[in-house]
Amino acid sequence: MLVYGAKDLILTGYTDSDFQTDKDSKKYTSGSVFTLNGGAVVCRSIKQGCITDSTMEAEYVAACEAAKEAVWLRKFLHELEVVPNMNLSIILYCDNSGIVANSKEPHSHKRGKHIERKYHLIRVIVLRGDVIVTKIASKHNIADPFTKTLTAKVFEGHLENLDLRDMYIKKPRASWRCVIGMMMP
Repeated sequence: MLVYGAKDLILTGYTDSDFQTDKDSKKYTSGSVFTLNGGAVVCRSIKQGCITDSTMEAEYVAACEAAKEAVWLRKFLHELEVVPNMNLSIILYCDNSGIVANSKEPHSHKRGKHIERKYHLIRVIVLRGDVIVTKIASKHNIADPFTKTLTAKVFEGHLENLDLRDMYIKKPRASWRCVIGMMMP
C-alpha cells in the first residue's frame, strides 16, 4: 500500500465557473482542480463550448466536465495500481447548491430544459457511484483561481490550499495569474 505523508492517497475534485466575464463571446470559463492527498495533480481552466443562460447552468456544465475528468483519473490511477482506494467514490466539490441537487435528480425540470442533453451525463456518473457531488463554501473552493480574478490575498490562500508554492516572488502584487506550480505577474 502506497502512503503519501501520514494518510492514504485520496483523490478529490473541485469545480467552479465564472459569471459573465467574457462579454464578447458570452461563454463562461470552467475551472477544475483534482488533488491527491491535498496536493494538486490536475488543474484545468477552459472556455465552455456552449452559451448558458445562468450561473447555475454554467456551473452544471463545469461540474459535468469535471465529473468526466474524475472518471478518467479514477481509471488511470486504478491501472497504475499505486492508489489502493480507487474503488471509493470521488468527492467533487462545487459552490452551488443547485448543482448538487440537479446532479442527483433523474428527471429534467422546466427550468433546466434548455441545458444541452450531453451535460446530464453527470447524473449517470453520480448514479453509478463514481462521483459524489458535494457543496462547499465559495471561499474554500480551490478551483476559484482558474475561473476568475481574485485579490492577491485570496489567491495566495488558494495556492497554499493547493500545496503550490512560488519560490521566486518576494512580494505580493495586486493581481496574479496561475501557471501550474507557480504564480506569474
